[in-house]
Amino acid sequence: MIEFDRVSVTYHRATEPVLSGVTLAIPEGELCLVIGRTGAGKSTLLRAVNGLVPHFTGGTLAGRVRVAGRDTRDHPPRELADVVGVVGQDPESGFVTDVVEDELAYTMESLGLPADVMRRRVEDTLDLLGLAELRARPLATLSAGQQQRVAIGSVLTAHPRVLVLDEPTSALDPPAAEEVLAALQRLVHDLGLTVLLAEHRLERVVQYADRVVYLPGAGRPVEVGTPAAVLRTAPVYPPVVGLGRLAGWDPLPLSVRDARRVAGPLRDRLAGRQPPAADGPAAGSRTAGRGWTPGTRGTRGTAGGSGTARTSGTSGTSGNIAEVRGLVAGYGELVALRRVDLTLPQGEIVALMGRNGAGKSTLLACLVGLLRPRAGSVAVAGRAPYGRRRLPLRDVGLVPRQPGDLLYAESVAAELAGAGSSARARGAAGARGAAGAEAAAGHFAALAPGVPPETHPRDLSEGQRLALALAVVLAADPALLLLDEPTRGLDYTAKRRLVGVLRERAATGTAILLATHDVELAAEAAHRVVVLAEGEVVADGPSRDVVTHSPAFAPQVAKILAPQPWLTVSDVERALGRDGGGP
Repeated sequence: MIEFDRVSVTYHRATEPVLSGVTLAIPEGELCLVIGRTGAGKSTLLRAVNGLVPHFTGGTLAGRVRVAGRDTRDHPPRELADVVGVVGQDPESGFVTDVVEDELAYTMESLGLPADVMRRRVEDTLDLLGLAELRARPLATLSAGQQQRVAIGSVLTAHPRVLVLDEPTSALDPPAAEEVLAALQRLVHDLGLTVLLAEHRLERVVQYADRVVYLPGAGRPVEVGTPAAVLRTAPVYPPVVGLGRLAGWDPLPLSVRDARRVAGPLRDRLAGRQPPAADGPAAGSRTAGRGWTPGTRGTRGTAGGSGTARTSGTSGTSGNIAEVRGLVAGYGELVALRRVDLTLPQGEIVALMGRNGAGKSTLLACLVGLLRPRAGSVAVAGRAPYGRRRLPLRDVGLVPRQPGDLLYAESVAAELAGAGSSARARGAAGARGAAGAEAAAGHFAALAPGVPPETHPRDLSEGQRLALALAVVLAADPALLLLDEPTRGLDYTAKRRLVGVLRERAATGTAILLATHDVELAAEAAHRVVVLAEGEVVADGPSRDVVTHSPAFAPQVAKILAPQPWLTVSDVERALGRDGGGP
């Protein structure tokens, strides 16, 4: 169904090809998972399937790509639309209409299908993806996860033979992701649809894959095989595989169910041991002598180094950088937040979780001053973040769900240099202001190594754009850092680097709030987890307590080793190392 014959792709001004000599064949009725590190060329490979590469993106394509017998060099995307359906990383940018039902019908209208056929397919797709209650909703009012499902549905209504998906679950909460993946599995098994998808959150999708294509990047040959065979040696792998490698399980489990069946001896070895205590404010020092006075700042270290904590003051916040009391907020007739209370102490990393549409992004918008509350109060650095003048970036910084919204320069180097100039313009003291560009460059290199400085931000992968936007915001040294879905497009290695950066910032006194569906990130990085449901806080406590009591938001290791309270592979590895016997 899909054939790559010695395919190489080189973009303009690039020093080496992003894909080199790729040869593979994907038969009809398979779900093929494309994996690799951030920037390895996964999106390029997917875009080559329907001719977006090179007809739309530019660059040079060598070799041949054939889909259902059609050569993409001779057939542009419009001539492949009846065969290949594509959903990108940013579904909102691809919407053409304003209402859910109209968007589902648009592709069929373009193909000239009869009205009765369109009506039936729209109804089938609404049921398949759980969108029936949203059929009359304006697309602009949907959450990111709801928009993702609509984007997938708009492609499915055309009944393509090949479905190409780039990060299809990145904006979905865990239950919604399971629903979408189960629907894709039914399409593969029952209708013979060929599905090619790239995904970084392998814990969600690997058990559904028939084969895996691993892109190592740097022009090295691709590796193709069964999921168990490829993931045994690949440097990107989900926690269940990491735990299996650590414990020496053979065959390597790909799902929680398979891992639980062989985890008995490991649970016996861990019996009586306790995971390490949280090392942040949630462990008991949230308000012990860490008050902070607005405008009184501690000295920061430069990128990759540790800085000193913020200078303590005698404010009335008892160490809380942000406080939310009785917050009510919404859009038009929609009430997104209802009587929310929240404190964000100095030096604490808080994960904000909940289903799509629970109000997470709305809460971040109120904290940064983009949305004025209808009732209640919001205080950051002792002041409201909205009004005649917004709070400065050194008080509160937001990396939005679409990090490209913060990027305006013509190159990576110019963006990083601009971060330093902005720091000086804001009056950052002496060396800290002068080192802004250097600090931003250091953070970017740590999160996304190997990116040429002359690269235009639009040519970066989703994860690389996130790393660049985060580096720019961090250069301002905000007291409160807000991140909306910060692991979209990040592989596991990049995610570990992100956790390291966040821990460094928290250690110097920054309060960090992560709005995320990534349960593995919450388990690894957060001192505390807050869960929203229908705009209300339904749980707020130490990460280990909250996530282990939630089937939907528990990480893989917690599910495998329950009822023991382990959250991450690194927790288990440290515990096994302490007994002197190693893994």
